[in-house]
Amino acid sequence: MQQGPYRIGSRGSALAQRQTHLVLQSLKDTFPHNDRLSKAEIIWIKTSGDKIVDRPLADIGGKALFCKEIQQALLDKEIDFAVHSLKDLEHTLPQGLIIAAVLEREDCHDVLITPAPTSSLANLKPESRVGTCAPRRAAQLLHLRPDLQIVPLRGNVPTRLKKLEDEGLDAIVLALAGLKRLGIWKEDHPHLNFDILSFEHMLPAAGQGALAIECREDNDDVKTLLKEINHWETYTCIQAERALLKELGGNCHTAIAALATITTEKKLELTAAYFPDYLDCKKSRKLFICQTGPSDQPIQLGQKAASTFK
Repeated sequence: MQQGPYRIGSRGSALAQRQTHLVLQSLKDTFPHNDRLSKAEIIWIKTSGDKIVDRPLADIGGKALFCKEIQQALLDKEIDFAVHSLKDLEHTLPQGLIIAAVLEREDCHDVLITPAPTSSLANLKPESRVGTCAPRRAAQLLHLRPDLQIVPLRGNVPTRLKKLEDEGLDAIVLALAGLKRLGIWKEDHPHLNFDILSFEHMLPAAGQGALAIECREDNDDVKTLLKEINHWETYTCIQAERALLKELGGNCHTAIAALATITTEKKLELTAAYFPDYLDCKKSRKLFICQTGPSDQPIQLGQKAASTFK
């Protein structure tokens, strides 16, 4: 029985569209004669996170709101697989779904964007208003600059850049991966300064910069297909990061950062930071670890690293 074109689900933002086309192109390059891929249909799904834009994510259900309708479409067999920004996926997936593949990770630094001539976190004026909705970013900003005022900031990348100017913010923080995928940089906004923050100052979210391809666990055809574009190094690293997040009960209210890398000796190194009380600047603590383990045991490394925070 002849099967129809593959159906791919994704959000409809400009960034999500770009990311989905990156995945589809990777598949087409790997399987140039696959008719189901050449005729693949992309189904753009508007999620609750896209519809509700006037409240902080933490108040309405967190980043899971960017995925749940897409995941339901998978479970209902309306699509064959889905493309997500990995950091938007909760550490525990709905029963019956798996991350079948991830593409090679894009640069996972964060970027501080300010009106010129301000050029860095250090030279922001006292009590500057900085836009972000991520507890992880807020915690690390306040740890470095307790005087800063954190302002909730929602919307896609162009919307956030516009709010920087329209709402009188002194700075915003965005992921470099998204800016690179959209081709947005200084030359497009000469009146703004883009300062890439070091990992010493701003560790990324678990999975930041990686694209996840999710499918049903019982769909062997799709799993076999996606396995061929899975980037082993990135997949190994995100397993450790997500295991740490799961062990700590990470959610939209927790300030947790994690970055795993493969060393030149083929070991897995996991660096993480946890701010258990970041909202209270007077009590704010930064718990920090850097641990190394075998690259074939990423989940165990993530769990072990998380235990040091407890």
